[in-house]
Amino acid sequence: MQTIAASLIRTQSLRPASARTFVSSASRWQAVPTQKPVLQKEFKIYRWNPDEPAKKPTLQSYTIDLNQTGPMILDALIKIKNEIDPTLTFRRSCREGICGSCAMNIGGQNTLACLCRIDRKEGKDTKIYPLPHMYIVKDLVPDLTLFYKQYKSIQPYLQNDNPPAQGEFLQSQEDRKKLDGLYECILCACCSTSCPSYWWNQDEYLGPATLMQAYRWIADSRDSYGAQRKEKLQNEFSLYRCHTIFNCSRTCPKGLNPAAAIAKIKLELAAD
Repeated sequence: MQTIAASLIRTQSLRPASARTFVSSASRWQAVPTQKPVLQKEFKIYRWNPDEPAKKPTLQSYTIDLNQTGPMILDALIKIKNEIDPTLTFRRSCREGICGSCAMNIGGQNTLACLCRIDRKEGKDTKIYPLPHMYIVKDLVPDLTLFYKQYKSIQPYLQNDNPPAQGEFLQSQEDRKKLDGLYECILCACCSTSCPSYWWNQDEYLGPATLMQAYRWIADSRDSYGAQRKEKLQNEFSLYRCHTIFNCSRTCPKGLNPAAAIAKIKLELAAD
């Protein structure tokens, strides 16, 4: 025991002084966080205030550091509103591409601000407008009253006078697959407001979004009012103002194909 104790004392006395002071000097070796370089980005945003009707709409410029905000256009808009200009007005809700509230025209294309990534190229500004050819409530907020009125006109709900005695309406897997690419529509109005026919005739033409939802119920095997639904579309304007330009399918932020749904309605009407 005495031999072991003596060897321990001898070993400790042989340690260099630097080893004994290592713990006290550890803070000198800690990593220092690096500061990201400033990445300035200019956003030019459409502004119009209904309280100043004599003042024409303008593009107002805002510059922010992209390293101090999230990656999406909606993140930049929220930062501008919270830290620079609280009067900036826009719609937003879910931030997940589900509600369709933040639909606007970004860089010349209708899309959702919450799904649109900021272009991080230096020296290139980003222009943001409300959805085109719509009445404006304020700034980036369009008036969707007519759009929702048209949607309501197609009676977008299941209609069947013979409900099952027990349980739910049953549907085969093949019939269920016919609804894929239709029910996912979030009614953001990006497709309808990108359609020239809707720009010119929106008082009578239903537009891509509403027509796709009309076909969603026509194609549903559980619905027994398909004939009545198609009869409402048998006129010059409701359906046939579509000239198959495909703007609606190109711009849909959910990757849906309203033009294909409209073509299927035309095919069914032609076959009747």
